[in-house]
Amino acid sequence: MYSSKKLTVISDTAMFQNESGLFAFGPVVRELEYIAPFFEEITWVGFEQIDKEGDLSMKKIESDKIKIVLLKSVGGKGFLAFFKILINYPVMFFVIVKSIRKANIIHTRAPSHPALIAFLISFFMKKNKIWWNKYAGDWGQLKPSLAYKFQRTILKRMSFSKVTINGFWPDQEKHCFSFENPCLTNEDIQIGKEIADEKVFLPPYTFAFVGRFDDVKGVSTLLNALKKIPSELIDKIHLIGDGPKTAIYKLEAIELGPKAIFHGQLEKLKLHELIAEAHFFLLPSKAEGFPKVVAEAACYGVIPIVSNVGSIEHYINKTNGFVWNINNKAISYEEVLKQAILTNTKELDKMSTEILKIAVLFTFENYLRKINQYILN
Repeated sequence: MYSSKKLTVISDTAMFQNESGLFAFGPVVRELEYIAPFFEEITWVGFEQIDKEGDLSMKKIESDKIKIVLLKSVGGKGFLAFFKILINYPVMFFVIVKSIRKANIIHTRAPSHPALIAFLISFFMKKNKIWWNKYAGDWGQLKPSLAYKFQRTILKRMSFSKVTINGFWPDQEKHCFSFENPCLTNEDIQIGKEIADEKVFLPPYTFAFVGRFDDVKGVSTLLNALKKIPSELIDKIHLIGDGPKTAIYKLEAIELGPKAIFHGQLEKLKLHELIAEAHFFLLPSKAEGFPKVVAEAACYGVIPIVSNVGSIEHYINKTNGFVWNINNKAISYEEVLKQAILTNTKELDKMSTEILKIAVLFTFENYLRKINQYILN
């Protein structure tokens, strides 16, 4: 069905090329390589970031069907950053137009500057093309940034396109389809279930966090909450990721001693190995679409203790996890964490079994089924 189709992907994904080959952000590489056999060729536009060499979140592109097109990376805050973005728009425009002309299926990944340019081009290049726009942010966010709000507004009006979003929303436009971001295979699900079946919910517990080390992800919030938990109830705390505030968080975690382990960025196999050890997955985030890492943890029966941002509550509820209402100032994340670890073993076992059902939704196999059903028809 796909063999005669050409795909162009417009994104701000980090990528680079060196003597070893082409590299890009691992989760997106895995996604595109999974669907690559079904396309004649894939042209992938992204931001060149040489500084990502050596970063374990980057993955070598193995498929010879995927060709990358490098844009100069732009972004940041302040007038100078805005000016640099502005002067780069004409260059990005011509590169993106050229890449779009090569394909009959155009896939944008928003919100991003390249995606915005592609949106504007799409109004003049509708004929004989399928426009598939992914919005990775919080579709239901009441007060998004001006840039996010602008791109979301355009997408809502692009009725000639297919827009894939996180979650299920009231009054969702007919051209907007709810998609789960793929991160697991059926083999992962099988292995995960075997591990989950052996998991015993008795203290001391192992906890895990995966993500950017910044305040938006709630790293300080989870560290402060863990400090209030009796030490004998904690075995390990796996903190996986990196960011500009890593050194600050390490200082904040001193009170937790050697139980708090900072792993930095990890390759997928090691990441899954550590997540699989955990009993609880911690993510008191302030902003999300739907984080893939919640699904990856769910694959191993790891119970989420998460905030109610984005579409998280569309999947996580009292039957399969613990949800902190970030807007309820009367109840802190610490209280929700305490509730979780004081829940009896039998109830936690049930929740662990229930969360496995969520993981199945985030398989590549389910992703392909939805592409066939909603995008290519």
